[in-house]
Amino acid sequence: MVHSTSLLPHNNQTFILSFRSKPSFFHSHSHSLSLPSSSSSSQSSCCHVARISTETLEVSPPPPPPGFNFRREIARLASLRDRLAACTTLNEKLRVMDADSRVKRFFRSRHGLARVLASLQLSSDQLFLLKCVVAAGQEHVLCLGETESLESSASAAAATMSAVKSALYALAEMIENMDSFNGNGGAGLGMALGDHEIAELTMFLQTLAEIERFYDCIGGIIGYQITVLELAQKSFEMQNISWAHQRHDVKECQILGINAPNGLNLSEDTEYASQAALWGIEGLPDLGEIYPLGGSADRLGLVDPNTGECLPAAMLPYCGRTLLEGLIRDLQAREFLYFKLYGKQCITPVAIMTSSAKNNHKHVTSLCERLSWFGRGRSTFQFFEQPLVPVVGAEECQWLVTKPFSPLSKPGGHGVIWKLAYDKGIFKWFYCQGRKGATVRQVSNVVAATDLTLLALAGIGLRQGKKLGFASCKRISGATEGVNVLMEKKSLDGNWEYGVSCIEYTEFDKFGITTGPLAPKGLQAEFPANTNILYIDLPSAELVGSSKSESSLPGMVLNTRKPIVYTDQFGRHHSVSGGRLECTMQNIADNYSNSYSSRCYNDVEDKLDTFIVYNERRRVTSSAKKKRRHGDKSLHQTPDGALLDILRNAHDLLSQCDIRLPEIEANENYADSGPPFLILVHPALGPLWEVTKQKFYGGSISEGSELQIEVAEFFWRNVQLNGSLIIIAENVMGSMKINENSESILHYGQRCGRCKLQNVKVLNKGIDWTCDENIYWKHDVQRSEVLQIILHGNAEFEATDVVLQGNHVFEVPDGYKLKIMPGSSGLAIQLDPIDQDMMESGSWHWDYKIEGSHIQLELVES
Repeated sequence: MVHSTSLLPHNNQTFILSFRSKPSFFHSHSHSLSLPSSSSSSQSSCCHVARISTETLEVSPPPPPPGFNFRREIARLASLRDRLAACTTLNEKLRVMDADSRVKRFFRSRHGLARVLASLQLSSDQLFLLKCVVAAGQEHVLCLGETESLESSASAAAATMSAVKSALYALAEMIENMDSFNGNGGAGLGMALGDHEIAELTMFLQTLAEIERFYDCIGGIIGYQITVLELAQKSFEMQNISWAHQRHDVKECQILGINAPNGLNLSEDTEYASQAALWGIEGLPDLGEIYPLGGSADRLGLVDPNTGECLPAAMLPYCGRTLLEGLIRDLQAREFLYFKLYGKQCITPVAIMTSSAKNNHKHVTSLCERLSWFGRGRSTFQFFEQPLVPVVGAEECQWLVTKPFSPLSKPGGHGVIWKLAYDKGIFKWFYCQGRKGATVRQVSNVVAATDLTLLALAGIGLRQGKKLGFASCKRISGATEGVNVLMEKKSLDGNWEYGVSCIEYTEFDKFGITTGPLAPKGLQAEFPANTNILYIDLPSAELVGSSKSESSLPGMVLNTRKPIVYTDQFGRHHSVSGGRLECTMQNIADNYSNSYSSRCYNDVEDKLDTFIVYNERRRVTSSAKKKRRHGDKSLHQTPDGALLDILRNAHDLLSQCDIRLPEIEANENYADSGPPFLILVHPALGPLWEVTKQKFYGGSISEGSELQIEVAEFFWRNVQLNGSLIIIAENVMGSMKINENSESILHYGQRCGRCKLQNVKVLNKGIDWTCDENIYWKHDVQRSEVLQIILHGNAEFEATDVVLQGNHVFEVPDGYKLKIMPGSSGLAIQLDPIDQDMMESGSWHWDYKIEGSHIQLELVES
């Protein structure tokens, strides 16, 4: 038993936490943070619950930034927001705005600026938006003169804002004088605003309109700034233990306990896991797929090598294709499995949230068009673009500006997805296609669909009528990821509320969770990792997204821990502490608590609308989300490290098929060298390992070998590989047919390529592992020799009892079968046309059948 004491500031209180831990992980409440209740019963002997005292400590309040009063500014803006909310017309809102002291001072003190705006013939809506910016204290964004960045020191920030305002007022007077000289109120405009500035202003107004419209649930632009200020204020207050002068604000804390949640461990309860995965396959026609791709992915540092343009994460070339293509391949593998089991075509609708950051929306849609919508048809995709939001400096929450009318802006986090999906009609679109639930995954996680994780998650969610599910695993040191928790709350009516939720890593301090290295018995280590792999019940998500309240933007945070690096209009580089208002999609769970009249001590998770499943970490999450720095020995969350987890999964799978292959050691052993082998197989070979294992048996893969299999109808028996073997089929899962809209649609199971290898030795020099230009995670390597099998159309390849040595390319034309057998003097090669009655189904195929909770395969010769 380990006992430690820590301090937890929360909701304007400070709590003394007593942590008691026991050495268990997924199957018990191994850690809990609990607030006492006067009505709570005695603690059960099998439930170790820590108590938190709500006694307030006497400590000096933290000093606010000099010259800036958070409370006064929040109160001023909150009053303005309330007055605006009471208005019923735009004219009423304009009158309220014109009465604001800051707006008065800015627009009335210099008539020239007003004439400049009037000459642009701005609409009343646009004028309202600009006045919102001024009222929010961000008038410097409108400055045409030279502006300085908000530096980290308060004195620099104050000096900067003074210079900005002085320059702005001077500019307005200059415009006024020029207008007077010209004798025409608008004649001097061309000298003040050129075409470029007018274009920038137009874009700025569009951005403001999006913010005002999307964040209407918290008060639009004014509400956005209030929320930022409130979060920043809390961050400053969190730096001290408590603040004595606020003791009158202390209220009864709602959160009473935080525990590690119980859930199904897919790697241990394998029978139930198999059944849950079958529920997931069976329920595929009821499921949609949601991809939040709108993030800026700054840590990845992806740049187009030809144009130098910054690219979004979805465009990262990984293992021979973009990350987005990898998501669709995984989805199509599940659809192929559904076809093999039920003989029906099932095309899952995919909703993709994009943004304008790094031309994200343009790149993603262009990729889909270029790849002919992956053979799914344009109508199976729906895109919805999230708005960009201003980035603020950490101290006074001033918007950072790169040039006039251009505040530095970034996407507002993936938590906007639920409200945005409602606003853009995504839920209705899913319903029109008969969908009840959806799986959600992020593009950078390259292992999320490994084996049965996603299918079991969705299967349980659908079968048991859950509202939200998490796929989770153990946390590891150094991961910038939140934790999943079981929240225990006490409502104002005296009921107890429970639900599985998430604490984002930026909020650890608030709950007393350390961010340093994980101690073996530490609190942070015992809580499982939040991976942002979700099952969501669509009607339940729509209810939150349509709520027109703050709850539609779950998990709002202001993370100012990372430096904001940007370049201003004069080419000067700046690095300041700052952030933007972000929401976290997984915290929609906070809306799904279940209420009970008495406290629950054990196994409450079984009764909740939220749930969690666990698996081995490398079968749940491994992300290519940050660029590996030169000389950095750590591969965690880099493309290099994620590849090693893919290879570890391949090792785990194939070693269960009695195939001998090298072990993969710890990541640090490969910091200066390539992996021990490369194995990349198409997910349609499974995707359930139970299916894949019946297609492979026996043989070996030597160290330094490469195996790539791009064919679903595949047979491997006693194959020894020492070198490179690449098998590529044009028709991996089926063939394309033109539909009534002249689109190419993939029809599963028709005219697939096929490959059989039995008692075969493959010997060649393979990859040149000494080549410095090899980029293994891209699958961009130099080879000395390779055995390559290329299957066009429904071509088939068979090799039996032979040794294939050296460099070979066997290219089989559509409609033919190539057989390689021992001959009297070497190899006997036979190329025959496939019989007409076998053109669609092939000369052999795997027959899939469900037996109990398992899938059995039988090889059927036609």
